[in-house]
Amino acid sequence: MSPGDRRAFLAGVQTMVPVLGRYAGLLTVGLLGLVVLGPLAVFLPLWSALTLGAAAALAGGLALTRIATLKARCEKLSGEVDLLSRRLLKVETAAATAAAQPRPETAEAALRAQIEELTVEFGLLSGIVRDLTTVVSAQDAEIASLKARPEIAPAIAPAEAPRPLPAVPGAALPDAAAAPSPQPAPVPPPQVQAAPLEQVPPRSQLAPAPSVPARPIPPRPIPPRPAIPPADEGAIVAAFEGDGLEIHLQPVVTLPQRKVVAYEALARLRIGGPGAPPAEPEVFLPVLERYGRTTELDRRMLQRATIVARHLARRGSETLLTYGLSPLSLFEPGLLRELARTAADDPALAGLTIALPQESWRRLDAGQRGLLAPLQGRIGFSLDRPDDLRFDAAELAALGIGQVKVPAEMLLRPGAGRDSLSDIALEDTAPALARAGIRVVATGVADEADVPDLIDLDVPFAQGTAFAAPRPVRAEVLATPPAEEPTPPPEPERRPFRSVLRRAV
Repeated sequence: MSPGDRRAFLAGVQTMVPVLGRYAGLLTVGLLGLVVLGPLAVFLPLWSALTLGAAAALAGGLALTRIATLKARCEKLSGEVDLLSRRLLKVETAAATAAAQPRPETAEAALRAQIEELTVEFGLLSGIVRDLTTVVSAQDAEIASLKARPEIAPAIAPAEAPRPLPAVPGAALPDAAAAPSPQPAPVPPPQVQAAPLEQVPPRSQLAPAPSVPARPIPPRPIPPRPAIPPADEGAIVAAFEGDGLEIHLQPVVTLPQRKVVAYEALARLRIGGPGAPPAEPEVFLPVLERYGRTTELDRRMLQRATIVARHLARRGSETLLTYGLSPLSLFEPGLLRELARTAADDPALAGLTIALPQESWRRLDAGQRGLLAPLQGRIGFSLDRPDDLRFDAAELAALGIGQVKVPAEMLLRPGAGRDSLSDIALEDTAPALARAGIRVVATGVADEADVPDLIDLDVPFAQGTAFAAPRPVRAEVLATPPAEEPTPPPEPERRPFRSVLRRAV
């Protein structure tokens, strides 16, 4: 055989090896059967027929078994394919439905853009309707008290009468001020309020009315305080318009370590000159409320609290600073928007916390929630001056409240009425709020003997004269020049309420 034929034979063998390897078993059985059955068929035909029949039966049984196995596999694969097809059909249907419907975030953004101004206007309107009865009753009570007062000699000349606060352009007025009045009259001077109604001099003898009408008495979400003698009102307003307003700080300490972790900014008014003792808010705050100056008080106090917070941040201190905002400032959108812009531009204000009474948090309307929303996450919120111990931890956490200030008297000596008590035990109040990320501060702790009782109630923080009295902030801290701030963006254009209603219809 020539070399070329040998190579061709080897190539053919290599080509047939994979084919023969696939049927090697059948070929082997066939060859063995031929070798065995061939001679047997010649010498023993009957036995060869029986052997051939048994082999055929065995081969048929194996074939049937294999066919049943393959059939079961095919049915299983068919079921899986059917399940997969149904899942694909469900996915395609859901995708088609989702593609046909508008995206929720797009629709929600468009809806918010359309009703933003309408929500604010209707929120203020609802506050007006809600507090109108309270305003009227407060005015009637003050008029009745003026009628019952004896005649007091005038202590201030009409020319020195405190001037009312002019209306701020572009800012929403309080509820009572938002109601239309046919003839707004200025706030009468102190000597006119002190005299009986039948002895009021003619209008021509009074001080000339200012060019800008004064604000009417705003609504009072808090209970009215005892009236101050009219002779002191002029001095209070003069001290407030001068340099009498001061900011004092009182520390908040941990229990039982008594480590200072926060400060509360308190307003004090020095009436009668630098040597006079500073007056408490209970003395001058009712007068400022009557003259509509509470928003100006909060604005000035927030400016100084901002300086103190920046000073603490520059020193690397993690101490928080809390200021109790007046409930009437919730009706001044300009103040809250200004605070939101300042907090957005200055990260150092993350340590500032504003506190509101429990009643104010419960009566928030849609407009006030929209004004507080930009502040959430930038500064802290606190609940102050509670009327009862019914705290809903989940609701407070949803509002962004991280601190609850409760008088120690309410925790240690609760009243007998069930209206002021919570559904949980007093010793579980602080731990329940702590699980929601809200810390409890016991305020007004004046007796050292109350400290162990507060520790037994698991109260983690406390504040009061038992630890430290309020002290004024040093003048050099407040004299620190503030950092240059970017020019705030212009206020959005406010459309008339009638045009908003027309567009809504």
